Amino acid sequence: MSQVRHAPTVHVDGKQRSALHLVGYDPLGYTAHIRTPGSSLAWARAYRSKLRLTDCLIVIAATLCALIAPSWLSSPGHSPIDSGSAQWAVSGVIVLSWITVMGSFRTRDRRIVGVGAGEYKRVITASTMTFGLLAISFLVLDETFARKYLIVTLPLGIVALVISRWLWRRWLARQRRFGHYLTRAIVVGNRDDIEYVAARIDEKMGTAYTIVGIVHDDPHSDTTPTKTGVRVYRGLDTVASTAAALHADAVIIAGQPSAGNDFIRNLAWQLEGTAAELVLASRLANVAGPRIHFRPVEGLPLIHVEIPQFEGGKHVIKRALDIVVSAVMLPLLMPLFLVLAILIRVDSPGPVLFRQQRVGRNGRTFQMVKFRTMIPKAEDQQGSLFALNEGAGMLFKIKDDPRVTRIGRVLRKYSLDELPQFWNVLVGEMSLVGPRPPLPREALGYEGAVHRRLYIKPGLTGMWQINGRSDLNWEDSVRLDLYYVENWSLVGDLVIMWRTLRVLLRPVGAY
Repeated sequence: MSQVRHAPTVHVDGKQRSALHLVGYDPLGYTAHIRTPGSSLAWARAYRSKLRLTDCLIVIAATLCALIAPSWLSSPGHSPIDSGSAQWAVSGVIVLSWITVMGSFRTRDRRIVGVGAGEYKRVITASTMTFGLLAISFLVLDETFARKYLIVTLPLGIVALVISRWLWRRWLARQRRFGHYLTRAIVVGNRDDIEYVAARIDEKMGTAYTIVGIVHDDPHSDTTPTKTGVRVYRGLDTVASTAAALHADAVIIAGQPSAGNDFIRNLAWQLEGTAAELVLASRLANVAGPRIHFRPVEGLPLIHVEIPQFEGGKHVIKRALDIVVSAVMLPLLMPLFLVLAILIRVDSPGPVLFRQQRVGRNGRTFQMVKFRTMIPKAEDQQGSLFALNEGAGMLFKIKDDPRVTRIGRVLRKYSLDELPQFWNVLVGEMSLVGPRPPLPREALGYEGAVHRRLYIKPGLTGMWQINGRSDLNWEDSVRLDLYYVENWSLVGDLVIMWRTLRVLLRPVGAY
């Protein structure tokens, strides 16, 4: 195996240290993260301890709430263990069972904490599984007081646990912005694949990686240090030694290695006994985790990719959620609608509502309704403003559009003008979450795979809403919409709706 090149050393706190241990990889001009040497897996243990303590306190508190709950929440009748001491004992069993099941479901695994919906799903699944088993036990024992735990402890505990994880996640995100609580990684592959993985990691801090080195699979590639001072290594036979020299916690294989089919297996053997994990980064476009399944058959690892389905039970549930939420929100928003209507009429002459033809599922057009934010007949002036267009691709957008009214700027900033679209959701023309509803002229200009945006109903909010809105370029807008079309889930929709509320409080790209 080739010897790993040694990085220049610097003096920190009176000690001589390798520059590779201090500077994050920045191949494309992305932000580098200052790091200290040594394995960063220590942060995972410390973070798990914080989560474990918080989880235990919440579980205990939620269980105690059932003990002090009113007696009428229990089923009528007499239980053989209705005494106070016995109920305390049962509460202890519930606490221990709940904490144990959460541990067995690996709800604090460092691979899921702080990113995606998987952490929340495991917490909810572990909680419901615990009480499902307990409910069966109580039914067999014919305990009448058990209903208090199901009515009080379970929902209270789940809500508190999810909120707790969300608050810890926000704290973790702040720490990662300063370069803390990140996993040190090296990326292996050809230049294009390495740059792709580096861009995705820098784009989303939730990936929890900081790249401290790269290894090109081309033995003749340039090894000039990057502008941040990190050396570029070459030759796949140096991967394991490079990972050891850089104290890497992860080795990310970008794309298909050129060293043959046995390279990954041999590298896994070389990494045995170290703290480093092996990660495979696939460029399989628009395929999310829930659609990927692994099934080994006689030593042959098969990767199953589910074909997207645009009909069926999952879509029925999505439609049910649309009806329930829109039917509840419309009456609740009526007082706000009345206030906004008065402000719009006082600010400028013209109708309160603006109706515009948009393209929905399978190319069917509908009249989208929203509050008017421009002067009357603003569309007639669009032709004279094309020179000022700042929109991406097929979109027409001007940051300081002269046609927008004073109240209209406020409505657009906080997306209040889109609230009447709950009506479009209720009648089935739109969904709560989905791709952005395009204009007919935009849809006519769609080429290639962009047409797939029309395979499901457009949304009141969506990936574009929580990722920059009008600041997105055309390629990113299409990529996000196509990703959603093929990988949406009910849990994902709930996460997008929650993140939309956060975006409305801190608007980005709204004009």
